Amino acid sequence: MTDAVTYESRDGIAIITINREDRMNAIGPEVEAGLAQAWKRLKESPQDRVGILTGAGTRAFSAGKDMACTAPPDYRSFTPNVGVLLEKPLIAAISGWCIGGSIVLTLMCDLCVATEDTKFTYPEAKLGFAGGMIASAAARIPHKVAMELMLLGEVITAQRAYDVGMVNRVVPAGQHMVEAMKLAQRLAANAPLVMAMLKRLAAQTTPMSPVEIAGHAWRENQQVFESADFAEGLASFSEKRPPAFTGQ
Repeated sequence: MTDAVTYESRDGIAIITINREDRMNAIGPEVEAGLAQAWKRLKESPQDRVGILTGAGTRAFSAGKDMACTAPPDYRSFTPNVGVLLEKPLIAAISGWCIGGSIVLTLMCDLCVATEDTKFTYPEAKLGFAGGMIASAAARIPHKVAMELMLLGEVITAQRAYDVGMVNRVVPAGQHMVEAMKLAQRLAANAPLVMAMLKRLAAQTTPMSPVEIAGHAWRENQQVFESADFAEGLASFSEKRPPAFTGQ
């Protein structure tokens, strides 16, 4: 893990925190790498059955893209259930501002707990850039609300987010992690195989945006490029011998 993203394992629950409070938990290269590692660690963990994604402090879950970084973010690589396919439940626990691409992170979680002072806004159309992953909102919340969020860039309060299905629980300020832990403990006691099956079937039922579909294809390609068979294929070609593939 990196200092920009921390991973704490507690009684079968992984607490994954964007740890840049001084930058309103903005998403730069360090956060991207840290989140990608966190999803992989959660997926492979033999003891962690549930994940909670949160941000350090209470001012912001995340301000979205770090505007001090000129490189465009690659949401395919670090968005949960896109860059890494997670069959374990994931809860977003958010407080304060949830801006830009960080909304995508919450939408890709299975459940969301927000404090009463949480505010969602997607200002990219006003700033002149976008990654496109936010289009998945149209399949996860009512279409007109998704278009309002994406095109107008206005603020959506926690209560309205709850009313339209973006949020499962609205709690007093400072109580988001308490409520998220309650939900996580209940999930951790459930049957892992059943929850994994339901997540797979739900993923096959929910429409995907073109960017999300491309992200899944990217993930499959990455698995091939990181495989032993890929290395063996290159080596056998270089050494002019038949390859000995193992399926690994």
